[in-house]
Amino acid sequence: MVIVDINGTDPDFTYRKRIDVDLSNFIDVCVDQAKVEELEERVSELSRKLEKEFAGHQEAQSQLQKKEEKITELEAELQAFKSQYGAITVGSAASSTQATEVANGHQVPPPPPPLPLCGGAPPPPPPPLPGLPVPFGAPPPPPPPPLGFLGSHRSPPPETLPFGLKPKKEFKPEIIMKRLNWLKIRPHEMTENCFWLKANEYKYEKMDLLYKLEHTFCCQRKAKKEEEDIEERKFIKKRIRELKILDSKIAQNLSIFLGSFRVPYEDIRRMILEVDETQLAESMIQNLIKHLPNQDQLNSLSKLKSEYNNLCEPEQFAVIMSNVKKLRPRLSAILFKLQFEEQVTNIKPDIMAVSAACEEIKKSKSFSKLLELVLLMGNYMNAGSRNAQTFGFNLSSLCKLKDTKSTDQKTTLLHFLAEVCEEEYPDILSFVDDLEHLDKASKVSAENLEKNLKQMERQLQQLEKDLETFPPPEDAYDKFVTKIFAAYAREQWKQLYRMHENLEQLCQSMMNYYAIDVKKVSVEELFTDMNDFKTMFMQAIKENHKRREAEEKENRARIAKELAEKEKLERQQKKKRLLEMKTEGDETGVMDSLLEALQSGAAFRDRRKRTPRPKGEHYTCFFRKNPKYFTFKGYWIIIFVLFLLYRHTTKSQPKLTEACSENL
Repeated sequence: MVIVDINGTDPDFTYRKRIDVDLSNFIDVCVDQAKVEELEERVSELSRKLEKEFAGHQEAQSQLQKKEEKITELEAELQAFKSQYGAITVGSAASSTQATEVANGHQVPPPPPPLPLCGGAPPPPPPPLPGLPVPFGAPPPPPPPPLGFLGSHRSPPPETLPFGLKPKKEFKPEIIMKRLNWLKIRPHEMTENCFWLKANEYKYEKMDLLYKLEHTFCCQRKAKKEEEDIEERKFIKKRIRELKILDSKIAQNLSIFLGSFRVPYEDIRRMILEVDETQLAESMIQNLIKHLPNQDQLNSLSKLKSEYNNLCEPEQFAVIMSNVKKLRPRLSAILFKLQFEEQVTNIKPDIMAVSAACEEIKKSKSFSKLLELVLLMGNYMNAGSRNAQTFGFNLSSLCKLKDTKSTDQKTTLLHFLAEVCEEEYPDILSFVDDLEHLDKASKVSAENLEKNLKQMERQLQQLEKDLETFPPPEDAYDKFVTKIFAAYAREQWKQLYRMHENLEQLCQSMMNYYAIDVKKVSVEELFTDMNDFKTMFMQAIKENHKRREAEEKENRARIAKELAEKEKLERQQKKKRLLEMKTEGDETGVMDSLLEALQSGAAFRDRRKRTPRPKGEHYTCFFRKNPKYFTFKGYWIIIFVLFLLYRHTTKSQPKLTEACSENL
């Protein structure tokens, strides 16, 4: 909008200060947002590449395993060949070697005699009587038995620990603490490459940590069944013509199937012969297999082609489908082909997730440090019990940390562990990021995975068997043999099978690494417990933050309350000193108190709560009802101060005149 001046002059468009807008912040926000979007796209692209590379790695491992199996077979054949044709050579070489040694005069020494059995050795000779000399050439007498040998039992030798393990340190806390209920792993249950053999929890041992642990977890003495309604759906049978071959129930199901798709019967036959995946749906093939008449009924209906117009719709459809050879195996193979890619897509990511989770759990350094810290705390808390001096514990025991509560019942051992990691060992917190595939792996069922692979193998075997006995095509539309992918499916299945075998080896290696008995704890249960612990640990960190914020808020409120009470007390004391009336003989300090009250404003404060003025009343009505509020308190105090000043000057003036006269 342009405003024209009254005098007709043009406005000054050069002045633009009022429309200057600072857009720097807006531009910075837009640039940052663009950078964030670019980085998110980059991250998504890198994650896709990582998944692709990991899938390639898994496939390469399966190929490597296949080659290793081939090498093993060749080595076995070579060993069998050597054992068959090289036995005579080995025997002759041995005999010639012995002959050479005898010829050279070197006789093979006989084997050493066997050691004497317990109790079979002759007893030592009795010691000589005191005072008699020892005969010349006789061996010296045996030393006397150690004290306590006769009449007492010797203590059994200490049990030797495998793999060079040393006994754990025995803690003796000053007070009794609550116990950590974990599953103890015995040394003989461990393997050579077990994690617990190289775990060193004593590097986290600190006096302040153990003292804090003692006082946090010291023992404190203490005096729908749902019901479901089942609704049965009943279909009304509508038949125009009388059935001749089919059963009424089969005919009814076929009628429902044909009514839902509404496709001409000849088109359905053509789609099945051509294996047209663009028009054949998975649900259509499943329903057709489920409601299709058996082969005897189809053969009987194929003889009624001349009576086609007199048949009902289900039987007409059966007559047309009876011309297709091996109809049921054909439909099963088509259904397998439609479901194959989906099965591969469902199985392969599950195998990759579990494999990645196994490698992450085994190779994560921060997770290893966390286990060492838990081992130290557990051994210290269980000192003096049967679970003390433990070399390792089952990983499923990590979820039990939340069951050990503190003395004040406000926190748990899990919260204590999270707090210690945040304050002293922040590098341990990175185990949450290290175990990124654990959540997805915990949702994978090993039983279902193996079951799906076996089902796929059975379907593939049945497909290959049907293809071997399949007759040559007689119809021009029949493209079943050319479009069925038996070789491709077999190769894909072999790849999945090798990946699954590699997965089982990784799981077994991980379970052996942490000395977990597969018969007692399955991999699926372990992943579920680990994922629950990861979730609970993150929740404990959040709860610790909330608790600290609440404590800080409480402290600030307490300090503010104390300051307010202190200020209130000081104001009351100043006001009391102001209003105290002193005697005439002792008026020192009155002026100082009055001046201090005037400077601080304490003389003008009125702390009494005043009632709100009613609506509709004027000031005059208010002052008539409350005459005591007509005068302001501060005015009286000023008048009182002026009076005291006047009185003080009048009293000090005669003394001043007397002093001046004496000096003169």
